[in-house]
Amino acid sequence: MNNSPLNSRHLQLNAKMADFGGWLMPIEYPDTGVIAEYSAVRQQVGVFDVSHLGKISVKGDGALNFLNQMLTNDLNRITAGQAQYSLLCNEDGGVVDDLIVYRNSDTDLFLVPNASNTSSVFKILNDQAPSSVEVKNLHNEYGVIALQGPKSSQVLEILGIKSSINYMEFINTTIDNCSVILCRTGYTGEFGFEIIPTWAQTEKVWDRLITVIKQLNGTPCGLGARDILRTEMGYPLHGHELSLEISPVQASASWAIGWQKESFRGKQTLLEQKQVGTKLKLRAILATDRGIPRKDMKVKDITGKVIGQVTSGTFSPGLKKGIGLALINPAIVKGDQVLIDIRGADSLFNVVELPFVPSKVR
Repeated sequence: MNNSPLNSRHLQLNAKMADFGGWLMPIEYPDTGVIAEYSAVRQQVGVFDVSHLGKISVKGDGALNFLNQMLTNDLNRITAGQAQYSLLCNEDGGVVDDLIVYRNSDTDLFLVPNASNTSSVFKILNDQAPSSVEVKNLHNEYGVIALQGPKSSQVLEILGIKSSINYMEFINTTIDNCSVILCRTGYTGEFGFEIIPTWAQTEKVWDRLITVIKQLNGTPCGLGARDILRTEMGYPLHGHELSLEISPVQASASWAIGWQKESFRGKQTLLEQKQVGTKLKLRAILATDRGIPRKDMKVKDITGKVIGQVTSGTFSPGLKKGIGLALINPAIVKGDQVLIDIRGADSLFNVVELPFVPSKVR
């Protein structure tokens, strides 16, 4: 099991730890718990250790064009100092991983893939890269800390950092004399930032952030709260809403595809899916009763016919209801109702529009 550079800090706080993509990471902290950590992010501010996320550099002459032929989104939509959500697919349209691309220049790009998929992403890019492009796996050279919540800007102001960058823009700055990449992004639906220090300086940056957020009634948060927050937004999680068997078209992530690009991995298959449609489509479901959906539960139409399955499900503290994401028959649309078999009893759900709660990222 791999350990985060903040592992000792989590153990000092007696965090409940679990395996995330081969990394031992905190689920929650006993002094707060998942619901309190969730509430801190929605109402105040919280910090997450997400150092299990991968880090890959792609540098050299032609690096931008090379990546643009590999990833779904169009890197020409952004300029230096901006980041972009994208996907690496196989030729069948399945998703090897979804990731964030930081564009430093045409010849210098930095990728943040998911922990368990970093090796696969690196191997594919490294095998396909032209001789002029160097791909490096930097997984253990950087930490990643997410600062999320309405008071995130106040935290940066206390640290002496101007936070007037736009959504998905990034700057190079310092925290407590430690060099970091600061990007206006996150996975919670709240105004926030992701901070990338070097591995060796991650503890120092974390300690400084913890000191500041406590002044603002904030708290460290585990990945349990993060999962609830991202589900309320309808953000996909690889292995749930995206996988080698679930394409971005099925997962309603077509907005992250540069359809006008001449080519990219999986384009032909994805284009066919866009034109013809798919057998399943991602939908958001909201409980009408006390039912809480969980991954892999069967979804049925009102007549009782199985039409798909849940990909993610949880209890929403904000709505005080069960919510979920499900891949189901595309004929089922917003306003329809479906049934989910929860421990032998059918629970009624409304098909609704995402996000479940208002997004505040911008």
